[in-house]
Amino acid sequence: MSKVREQYEAFPYPERDPEEERKRLITGSPSLPQEIDHFVFGGQRDWSRPLRVLVAGGGTGDGLIQLTALLTQYGKPFEAVYVDLSEASRRVAEARAGVRGLKNIRFVTGSLLDAGEYGEFDYIDCCGVLHHLPEPEAGFEALRGALAPGGGMGFMVYAPYGRSGVYPLQAAFGTLYGDLPPGERIAKAREVYERLPEGHPFKANRNVNDHKSGDAGFYDLLLHTQDRAYDVPDLLDVLERTGWALSGFTVPALYDPSRLAEVPEGLSAPERMALAEQLLGTIRTHTGYAVPKAEARGPASGRNRTLVPQIKGVQAAQLARAVAQGQKVMLGSDGLSEALVLPKEAAPLIGAVDGRRSLSEIAAACRADPIGFGALWGKVEAKLGPWGMLLYSSVLR
Repeated sequence: MSKVREQYEAFPYPERDPEEERKRLITGSPSLPQEIDHFVFGGQRDWSRPLRVLVAGGGTGDGLIQLTALLTQYGKPFEAVYVDLSEASRRVAEARAGVRGLKNIRFVTGSLLDAGEYGEFDYIDCCGVLHHLPEPEAGFEALRGALAPGGGMGFMVYAPYGRSGVYPLQAAFGTLYGDLPPGERIAKAREVYERLPEGHPFKANRNVNDHKSGDAGFYDLLLHTQDRAYDVPDLLDVLERTGWALSGFTVPALYDPSRLAEVPEGLSAPERMALAEQLLGTIRTHTGYAVPKAEARGPASGRNRTLVPQIKGVQAAQLARAVAQGQKVMLGSDGLSEALVLPKEAAPLIGAVDGRRSLSEIAAACRADPIGFGALWGKVEAKLGPWGMLLYSSVLR
């Protein structure tokens, strides 16, 4: 058994109790249906057609359960295949699906390198997995080979700067305890961790906290035997070499260096994103969406008035009230923040967002003339879009 599989058989990750599914749905990026539509399908997917989904390296099931539970709730058809090398993790994911009564999911114990054997997929979820492969590039290639035309992938890979202190500890614990079984490794590593000085780079890093969430989190963060991080240039390079193109990161504001410094003219988009990562220093994961290189495209835009806007992370009515009353609303992520400043006239437009009305229908409902609406909505999109709060999708229609 490989060290990686041995780890996840002993400590399925992330640690989840299937009974918690009766109380809450864990959500996040990637693989929210609205995000998938926004970044992969231009906000125009026909949701009456079944979405063929591959969850590659599904772990204990967060991405799988989120996506299939929401599509079930929305009454949208899907067919999902879950693949993971750990039987223990698979059992947790299956139990979570069982508690929710989710259907049309095929569970497979296996490798994502064999993705092409399971069919052709409209959407692939691969969150927190590729950076743990012995040859990550082979994983990117295998997933590209399993993608249907017009489809795309939601991914998360580790980033280096926000994980400062992690890799020296992984190396040290590997030298000390690499030959021990998982239970003994973690016991001894925890003893040493408690003796580390407070000035240790890892202990001073406030960006990571998985080690505080239990044994599975501690092991995955500090005892992993196969773990690499990608800075922006590395990530864009491996995507390009394996037939992918970046559609977008879920929080574009983090990759905008002009929020932190006056930026010289002439830098390319990749250079600007790389500079922002270096300046910010807190990005611990890159989360985004990729599409085939031959079909390169960016996310949806409000220039298309037939699209249906969705506001993520806050109730539209609540946000509209705050804008109308001139209240201070802070937007932020990874230590970067910004006060939301919008004209009070934008409040009715925001309040009319219900996940079902198109932009044209919102304009009509607010009795806004096309030119005035376009100017106001452009300001809304310019403020909310960079923080991943404004998406376009008709999944709720």
